[in-house]
Parts: sequence; structure tokens; C-alpha cells
Amino acid sequence: MPTASEAPYNFSYQTEVLKSAILSRLLLLILILLWRTLLTPYDTSAPLNPTCLNHPSSSPPPPLLPSLGSAIENGVVWDSVYFLRIAQCGYEYEQSYAFLPLLPACIFILSRTVFAPLVSLIGDRAVLALSGYVICNVAFVLAAIYFYRLSAVVLKDPNAALRASVLFCFNPASIFYSSIYSESLYALFSVGGLYYLESRANNTALVWLALSGFARSNGVLNAGYYGFQTMHQAYDAAFMRKRALLALQILLSGALRCMCIFVPFITFQTYGYHNICLGRSSDEMRPWCKARIPLLYNYIQSHYWGVGFLKYFQLKQLPNFLLASPILSLAVCSIIYYVKSRPEIVLSLGFQPSLEEKSSTVVIFSEDKSSNSPPISEKYTSRRQENHNIKLRKKMNRGGDPAECRIDHGSVEKLGYTSASILPYILHLSFMVATAFFVMHVQVMNETGGIRNFA
Repeated sequence: MPTASEAPYNFSYQTEVLKSAILSRLLLLILILLWRTLLTPYDTSAPLNPTCLNHPSSSPPPPLLPSLGSAIENGVVWDSVYFLRIAQCGYEYEQSYAFLPLLPACIFILSRTVFAPLVSLIGDRAVLALSGYVICNVAFVLAAIYFYRLSAVVLKDPNAALRASVLFCFNPASIFYSSIYSESLYALFSVGGLYYLESRANNTALVWLALSGFARSNGVLNAGYYGFQTMHQAYDAAFMRKRALLALQILLSGALRCMCIFVPFITFQTYGYHNICLGRSSDEMRPWCKARIPLLYNYIQSHYWGVGFLKYFQLKQLPNFLLASPILSLAVCSIIYYVKSRPEIVLSLGFQPSLEEKSSTVVIFSEDKSSNSPPISEKYTSRRQENHNIKLRKKMNRGGDPAECRIDHGSVEKLGYTSASILPYILHLSFMVATAFFVMHVQVMNETGGIRNFA
């Protein structure tokens, strides 16, 4: 059976996904323009653009096409205001540190290079906004392609992968993937990183998953995939191959990879601590600066946005719970379905899949082929095969049909949504659902649910 890196994905299907992704962005753009024309925006913060605190106050020359520039800037609302402000002025205020730097940095670079000649036509802020729109929409299209590739590798079913990818292109969070939000970049580097991980390109996967941590704070959760992989590889080395030194090497390597995923988030928290806390007297310090672990992100989420365990359980937030109920119900039902289908896999954390699943394309469970570690011992494999043959003979002695026995043997390896390879994604989804429901603003599920339901 082919390994994950050899598993072919249908090129014509990938082209269909590309077309669907582009079509969905064009349709969404038309809808945005239509509703902007017919209705007054709820958030009126788009025109607000005070002078940067750290820049000298100077009046730039008026743009040649101010109406076009204003039309582009009118779409800058909600979190987009923060991302654009950071790209333009840097991190000026404490609450702006809730937004990680990858998207603002990309916006700044593109606006100062490719789109720099447009500043005289539509103005500096409009160029920043245009850069943000281009980055987010291109990132979404690329994310859709990687989404299909990952689905084809994990599900081992090109048709199911195509259906899932088309649904992703038209997911309920589409507006966030086309606005100046970090969801598109996070989806690209997160899904792309997982695809490379499943394809055994560990170093490439590590870089991509680390970059996802520069896009959104929940990128640190991607370290769980390396943790899951390390756990199974170390168990295999220690108990199946009886090689304690190899198991220790795997544990150290996995720990280093997990640390690399955390580096972007820790680096950004250190940057915030340096800017806000250092060089100030005790009276001037913010409360979080004096904490034993001065974690800026947690303080901002709690102080400015009211994020915390059960803090959102208020009667006035009932409409937001109703708003999130469709995607929340879909996620919960998918988790329950998998648990009912494969209880032995879930309860054992993947340590009890069949021999066929262990030796097939379930890359996260198996050893890294780039290493020099030997395969699973022939003795262990032969013992498993011998046990199956004994069961087969007993079934035939009881009058069973040999054809049915062969079918049972072939059905041991489950494909698609019920395969063992789905387990780490189900665990990730379960954690995200629980966190969104009990800790975060529950309607955020509409933003992240689309990308996390691909399992």
C-alpha cells in the first residue's frame, strides 16, 4: 500500500477546488459590494484614522482618486482596523497586542513594494487595505488547495476530499477569509503544515506550523500533532523494537519540535513585555507586568474582551449562542459519530488500530522514514498475522464462509472519516469546541469552525 507521500491526489479534482475557491471569493466580493450599497454598516469605525503616535504629524498630498480610496477603506471594520493600524503605525496600544504580527507585516511589505506606486492615486491607508485584501484572498485560495491535498492524503478518498474542499470554499466563515483578518494566513500555514507533516516532510512542516503561530495564537495547538506523533513513535521504539535509546532520541526530537511551534508566540509575548513593562517604575507598571508569569495575551483577552471560563454565559449573549449553534452542533455531531464508530481508537488514544492501519498511510502513527530507524520487527508483524490466521481457521471450522472471512480481514482497515488517521484531528477539534463554548466568545466558532471541521 502506498505511503502518505506517495498517495496521489487527483489533479483534475485539485483544479476543481482551485476554480471553486476563486469563484467563492468573487461571489463573496459581489455580495459585499451589494450589501455595502444597500445597507449602512453596523461598525462605523472605518473612517477613523488618527495620526500615528510615533510618527511626526505631516499632511501627505491628497490622492488623485480619493473616491476610489474611500471605497476601499470603507471595508476596514472590526478587527481589520487593528491589523491596518499595526501595519501603518506599529504596536501603539496595549490592546493591539492581541493581534499577532504576521498579517500586519505582510501588509506592510506588500504596500511598500508591489503596491507602492498606487499611494499617490488612492492614498496610503487605501493601499494598505488593498494589500490586506489581496493577501487574505490569495492565502485562502492556496489554503483551499492544501486543504484538498491534506484531505486526500488523510481520508484516502479523492471524492470525499473534493466534497470537503468545496464545502470549505463556501464555509460559514467565508467573510472572515476574504476580509483583512488573520484566518486566511492561519489556514494556509496550518493546513499546509499538516499536509507536509502527513507527507513526511518534517522540516518543511515545522516551518509552516511555526508560521501559523505568528498568524494566530491558537497556532501553538499545532504542537499537539508533533506531540501525538512523538508519543506513538516513542512507544513503538520502546515496546515494539525494544530500543530504549531510540525512544529517548524520538522524545527529545519531538520535544524540540514542539518548542519550535511555541517560539513565535513566546517571542511576541517577550516583545510586548519589553515595550510595555521594561523601564517603568512599579507604580507605572500594568498589573500583568507584575505577575509571576507576565503573559500579555491572556490579560488583554480577559481585560478588554471579557474572555474567560464561563464569563460569556450571560442572558444577553443568548443570540450569539444561537448564532454559533449550527457550526457548534455540526462539530459536536462529527465528534460523537467518530467516537461511536471507533471507541477503541479514541479510548486508547490510537494505540489500538489494526495492523493494516498501523502499516498503511497513517503517517502520524508511524516512524519517520527519513530517519535510520528500522521498521517494526518482523516477529511482531508475524505474530499479529498468525493471530489473524488462527481466528480465520476457527471461523471456518464453525462453518463460516471463507469468502466472508476474507472480507472481514480486508475491512479491518477503515478508510475515510472513521480511519485511525483522523484521531489527532478529532482531538484537536474537540479541544477547540470545548474552549470556544466554555471560554471564548462562542460566536468565534463561526470563524474557526470552518477550518477545524475538515477532519
